Amino acid sequence: MGVDYYKILQVDRSASDDDLKKAYRKLAMKWHPDKNPTNKKDAEAKFKQISEAYEVLSDSQKRAVYDQYGEEGLKGQVPPPNAASGASYFSGGEMPSSFRFNPRSADDIFAEVFGQSSPFGGMGGSRGTRFPSAFFGDDIFGSYGEGVEEILTIDIKPGWKKGTKITFPEKGNEQPGIIPADLVFIIDEKPHPVFTRDGNDLVVSQKISLAEALTGYTVHLTTLDGRSLTIPVNNVIHPTYEEVVSREGMPIPKDPSRRGNLRVKFNIRFPTRLTTEQKAGIKKLLAA
Repeated sequence: MGVDYYKILQVDRSASDDDLKKAYRKLAMKWHPDKNPTNKKDAEAKFKQISEAYEVLSDSQKRAVYDQYGEEGLKGQVPPPNAASGASYFSGGEMPSSFRFNPRSADDIFAEVFGQSSPFGGMGGSRGTRFPSAFFGDDIFGSYGEGVEEILTIDIKPGWKKGTKITFPEKGNEQPGIIPADLVFIIDEKPHPVFTRDGNDLVVSQKISLAEALTGYTVHLTTLDGRSLTIPVNNVIHPTYEEVVSREGMPIPKDPSRRGNLRVKFNIRFPTRLTTEQKAGIKKLLAA
């Protein structure tokens, strides 16, 4: 029989037209040469085989000839003189004296089924391809293939920032004849009541009095991992002052053993009024 077209399309001999189309779509997308740039020669051969098999089996007359005479008969002079037994298929009960099959271009067949010659843009998988809606026909109102439930697990790494993207290739939206889209998760950060994030640094703000700003202040914090942190500040604290504590910030994603810094900012509460005696006393102290 030569080449087994049913085996190439991975269907049995009783496959319906829908079975053939689904099988062709799946295999043609898998073996399209533009999707296999590193193995293009083998992919081209496989793609051509798949296209030829679909062309034959999706055509009732070609399929009947192939089923009775095989590939050699299909591509040669069919039927042979002693093959009158096959005449019942053809109209009027007579088999044509000659039948020759010339395979069409694999790209033409692909374009006919999918709406264009390549959804890969020649680059191995462009995601920007759009197909005309009229192409889908019955698929618009029916299901395509079988639904498969799949659980995707994301292992959140220490220090990942807001906006970090985790991509699962070809796990997104699917439509007949189109490469499945990627499924992309984007990390967001829930606001914290104490800390804000600035890159790899953590920032916290403390409200203190003017007296504390001038005479010293001790910061007491509970870190994100539950530790108690005591930070004595002995410098004079001015409105733009920051106390920096090394390695108490967020883990650095590329090297979680390293951390950013903790930056303590201060909101100084100034008195709204002073008595004459208080003003004189402050002036005397600061002048000294």
